[in-house]
Amino acid sequence: MVWLGKNPMRIKVARVVVLVAFILGLRGAECRKKGKVVESFEYAAISCRGHSALITDFGGVGDGKTSNTKAFKDAVDNLSKYASKGGAQLYVPAGKWLTGSFSLTSHFTLFLHKDAVLLASQDMKEWPVLKPLPSYGRGRDAAGGRFTSLIYGTNLTDVIVTGANGTIDGQGSFWWQNFHKGKLKYTRPYLLEFMYSDNIQISNVTFLNSPSWNVHPVYSSNILIQGITIIAPVKSPNTDGINPGMNTRDPNNVFNYIVSGDDCIAVKSGWDEYGISFGMPTKHLVIRRLTCISPYSAAIALGSEMSGGIQDIRAEDITAIHTESGVRIKTARGRGGFVKDVYVKRMSLHTMKWVFWMTGNYKQHADNHYDPNALPVIQGINYRDIVADNVSMAARLEGIEGDPFTQICISNVTIGMAAKAKKVPWTCTDVEGITSGVSPRPCDLLPDQGPEKITACDFPAEPLSIDRVMLKRCTSKVKHM
Repeated sequence: MVWLGKNPMRIKVARVVVLVAFILGLRGAECRKKGKVVESFEYAAISCRGHSALITDFGGVGDGKTSNTKAFKDAVDNLSKYASKGGAQLYVPAGKWLTGSFSLTSHFTLFLHKDAVLLASQDMKEWPVLKPLPSYGRGRDAAGGRFTSLIYGTNLTDVIVTGANGTIDGQGSFWWQNFHKGKLKYTRPYLLEFMYSDNIQISNVTFLNSPSWNVHPVYSSNILIQGITIIAPVKSPNTDGINPGMNTRDPNNVFNYIVSGDDCIAVKSGWDEYGISFGMPTKHLVIRRLTCISPYSAAIALGSEMSGGIQDIRAEDITAIHTESGVRIKTARGRGGFVKDVYVKRMSLHTMKWVFWMTGNYKQHADNHYDPNALPVIQGINYRDIVADNVSMAARLEGIEGDPFTQICISNVTIGMAAKAKKVPWTCTDVEGITSGVSPRPCDLLPDQGPEKITACDFPAEPLSIDRVMLKRCTSKVKHM
C-alpha cells in the first residue's frame, strides 16, 4: 500500500500484479518429494533456456545475513558456458539473499521466486567503482566515478531478468543518509543497469528502495520492460523509476507501476559537452500503460541531460496520481542536442501541479567547460486526448529567448482546476504552436484552431520494431531442499 500526505490513498499493488500475470502468463507449482521441493514455473520471454540451476547450487544462503556475492558471481561464471548450448537460467528460491554487485552474461535468465528477495549489501567494499559514463563526463553525485549497479551487464545480448514478482531491495536508506550528509565520494549505485547490450527483457519483478535510479539501460537497443513494480519513498533523492536513456534505442515500457522520489520515467542522452561529443541519441521509445505516483517530479521527463538528442518518443495510456507534472521537458543553454517528435495521448491525471511543463532554464551543468552557445532544439511536441482534475496550473511553457520551442500541438485536452488554482492557468514564453479543443483556454502563443482541427497532433501509425517482438512460453522445473 502507498500512503501520501494527510489524506492517505491506498493503491493495491496486487491489482497490478494480477494484470501482469494475465499478460505474462506466469504460473508456478510446487510439490515435495523425499525431502526436496520440486517447483515448476512458466513465464513468457524473448528466449527459453536449455539449462537450469539454483543459487544454492553455488553456496547461496538465503538467511538475509550471509553475503551471496561470491555465489552469484560463481553461478553466472559457471552458467556462461551454456551460452552456445541453449543458454541457462539461474533460479533464486524463496529467501533473503544478501549480495553486493554482480554481473550477468549473455543468453541468460535470472528468475526470482515470488518470495525471493535480493538484499543489496551495505558494505561498500562489495560495490566496485567504475569510471563516469562517457556521455556524462562525471558522476551525478560527485565529480569522480560511480559505484557499480547491484545487477549489471556490459556488451551482452539476450538477457532476461524476470520472476514471479520477486523483489530486488536496494536498502536505499543507507545511501540516502550518506548522500544527504555529503559523505559519498562516488555516485550512488543503481539497481539494474545494462551497457552496450541488446535484446534485453526486464519483467515481473519488484524494485524496492533503490539507492538512486532503479532501471538504467544505456548505449543499448531492443529493451523490453514489462510488468515491473518500482517503489521508493516519495522524498527519497533521485530514485528515478526507469531511465531508458543516454542513447538507448528501441526500448518498450509496458504495464509498469512506479512510486518514486523522482521522475517515474526519465529519458536522457548525455550531459552538455560530453553528450554532444558522444553523439548518440535516444530514439524510438514506446511507453504504454504506466501508472505513476511522484509528488515532486514528473510521470515522464525528457532531459535535462539530453545533449545527445532525444527523438521519436511515443507514450499512451498513462495514469498519474499526486504527481507534480504529467510531461516535463527540461533543457538549458549549453545543452545543445534536441528533443523532437514526441507523441503523447490518452493521459489520465489526478491532483497535479502542472499538466505540461517545459523549461529552457534548467541550469545544472556537468562543469564550467560547456559551450554557452550550444542551444537545444525543441520541436514537434504533440499532446492529445488528456483529462486531468484537481490541477494547480494547466501549463508552464518557457522556451529560450532567441531559441523558441516550436511545432507544439495540443488537442482534445480537458483540465479541471483545483479550488486554489493559479489565477492564470497558462504561462507561455518563447514557444510556438497550435491547440484545438483545449480547456481552459491556452495562452495566445498557442492559438486555438477550432474543432475541425481536433484530429491534430496525430500519433504515428507505423509500428516500431520493438512492437513486433513475440514472446515465447517457457517452462522449467527445479528441485531444492
